[in-house]
Amino acid sequence: MLGTAIVVTIVAVVLGGVYALQRKLIYLPSGGPVPAAAEVLPGGRDVTLRTADGLELGAWFFPATGPDAGGRAVLVANGNAGNRQTRVPLARALTARGLSVLLFDYRGYGGNPGSPSESGLAEDVRAAREYLVGTGGVPAERMVYFGESLGAAVVAELATEHPPAALVLRSPFTDLAAVGQRHYPFLPVRLLLKDTYPVARHVSRSGAPLTVVYGAADSIVPPEQSRSVARAGGGRLVEVPAAGHNDPVLLDGPRLVDAVVQTSTG
Repeated sequence: MLGTAIVVTIVAVVLGGVYALQRKLIYLPSGGPVPAAAEVLPGGRDVTLRTADGLELGAWFFPATGPDAGGRAVLVANGNAGNRQTRVPLARALTARGLSVLLFDYRGYGGNPGSPSESGLAEDVRAAREYLVGTGGVPAERMVYFGESLGAAVVAELATEHPPAALVLRSPFTDLAAVGQRHYPFLPVRLLLKDTYPVARHVSRSGAPLTVVYGAADSIVPPEQSRSVARAGGGRLVEVPAAGHNDPVLLDGPRLVDAVVQTSTG
């Protein structure tokens, strides 16, 4: 009996610790400060986003520079790690192809105040969209949402509230519990999670034209989950052979950039 009690106590302590610290495992922000927008890309503008719950978040707006510039814009939602500085090569590639780009950091990232959570990131991306349609003057029919990994979940939810011209998701999971269970099969992940991010459910409701880009060798988000997201949203699939989750070709490579550009033009 004593042995059983000890085991139960250990399990309770472990599960309690995982529950309390789970957001430290999910969100991996790089802090700030970050440089000025014009220092990382010529013509860039520093932007302040104001969320409905009172936070001010740093962002960068990069106008299109290519010969095909036509008032289209891409709202980029980052994955769970780093900050907007690591997404500059993607912005450079997209602006050269005629698309303006908004890069922003979530609360707790890039020197921003606050702590990340599912509800918090939803407020942050709403503020980013509000900037584009307000100060940026970008009509909804000229806006593309692009989300990578966790960011795919963030823009998928936004698309259910404010449909964009198109939605491009890179390496999306079906929901956070599904990918968590893959990496922590010994834990009751679905019971423990505070943040759920039901991507497949969101894309099935949004109705936005959908493209899913994923790496065939992704060991973080199983490729079958990304394919399931595409099926749920009736979307187009772009598979990048032999690419892992964080391979450069999936961050700003030509297949990814082409997918965003082609999706933006319908």
